[in-house]
Amino acid sequence: MAKNFISNSSESTRMFKSDLLEPLSKVKYYVPLIIFLPLIAFLVWKAIFDIQTPILEFFGWLAFGLFIWTITEYIMHRWVFHFYPTAGWAKRIHFIFHGVHHDYPNDANRLVMPPSASIPLALAFWFLFDWLLPETKIYSFFIGFIGGYLFYDMVHYALHHANFKSGLWKRLKHHHMLHHYQDASKGFGVSWMFWDGIFRSGFDKNK
Repeated sequence: MAKNFISNSSESTRMFKSDLLEPLSKVKYYVPLIIFLPLIAFLVWKAIFDIQTPILEFFGWLAFGLFIWTITEYIMHRWVFHFYPTAGWAKRIHFIFHGVHHDYPNDANRLVMPPSASIPLALAFWFLFDWLLPETKIYSFFIGFIGGYLFYDMVHYALHHANFKSGLWKRLKHHHMLHHYQDASKGFGVSWMFWDGIFRSGFDKNK
């Protein structure tokens, strides 16, 4: 889909006329850590010390939660954030959730998910997985899932503001910048690139 505007500065844009709603659309990069690290600490205590999950089982479910996060990240970015509606009200919602980030990719206050969105989503996923998973496994699983989300948020911020010289981080940044500045219909992996390879939505490395 063709882009009409991309700001290369760190400027922002006002999204809401309301002085109450506007601050809720912005968040510092460390806020998700303040919110979700205590939750992860509680889940670790619950899984290991309260219900006494065997250590190998604990790490197995944690790894499974992280794996499920990676595909969740890809699905949400590709088919939710990059779903382009036609109705005017739906276009407005799309702009609020993701379009503004593509128009102002260097806006430091709109690079991680605000609590007004991340907390309801975390609760929704918690109840979904608690319904799907065997009894008590949700604690270990959700550590990996929420940990993956925090990793995604921190990586996303770093890709836009850190200058990586070499290695995996430089390739990851290049991958994400191509998504922003070359073709937004490719490169949906942010903290993980392998799903782009599996679904053939990556960029031609020979070009």
